[in-house]
Amino acid sequence: MEAQAQQLERQWTLRRERARYEAERARRQYDAVEPENRLVARSLEQVWEEKLRALEAVEQDHTRWQRAEPLVLSDVDLLALRRLGEDLPRIWNAAATAPAERKRLLRFVVRAVVLDQKRVRGQVWIKIVWQTGATSEHRLQRRVHAYHDYIDSGRLRDRITALNGAGLTDEAIAARLNTEGLVSARGRAFAGGNVWLLRRRFGILTAKINGVSPNPARWPDGSYSIQGAAAALGVTAQTVFKWLRRGRLVGRQSSKGQPCQIVLTPNTVEELRARARRTRRSRMAAS
Repeated sequence: MEAQAQQLERQWTLRRERARYEAERARRQYDAVEPENRLVARSLEQVWEEKLRALEAVEQDHTRWQRAEPLVLSDVDLLALRRLGEDLPRIWNAAATAPAERKRLLRFVVRAVVLDQKRVRGQVWIKIVWQTGATSEHRLQRRVHAYHDYIDSGRLRDRITALNGAGLTDEAIAARLNTEGLVSARGRAFAGGNVWLLRRRFGILTAKINGVSPNPARWPDGSYSIQGAAAALGVTAQTVFKWLRRGRLVGRQSSKGQPCQIVLTPNTVEELRARARRTRRSRMAAS
């Protein structure tokens, strides 16, 4: 901007010099005419006056331009600009910096950017060519539609296997994965349903609350297993499943794939045993 102002000042200097030359030339022509040649003298006097008015107009225009246009920087201004030029983050994050100006800043430092989504599975490979000629390479995890292209597929499978083997539920596994910074293929946080689907995909069996041992009649919290409820009610396991579906029994699973834990109260046991006896008598009478 300073160089542009200097160039304009040189143009104004040439215009002023030209106007002064024209006025001086007109004066000399007027002075050189014979006094008795009045018509010529009057004509040259008019020309001289026109040139003087033109010179005055140029001088006034130059004065107005000096007040409005040129960039005049003090030593303090220059020092502040140099310091600001060495603090790119400050310029970039300033509230007064518009998006278009940020793009200009990028063009000052970046010559070209190359992107490749196929070089590394599940990643975007980025190469930045800086204006200095230096280059830098970066990799960013990208969102994918399938875990076949997921960059952390192996790590994800190992963590789910280990956490599942430690007896954690799908919800607890999801919370642990989120804490460890893992994200789903589409870049979202994990939920219990995601973990259950991934276990099915990876072939990871549910870690039962009793490990690999057969289900006991009763669980440590006092609830019954399917087999334990069948024995307590004097019915088959199929009947217990039927009563669960119909709401005559209350059961819960800590997560998908976990054994069912059934709550039996004395009233429930007495009521369902009586129902089972009536059902058997009805079948015997019918046969």
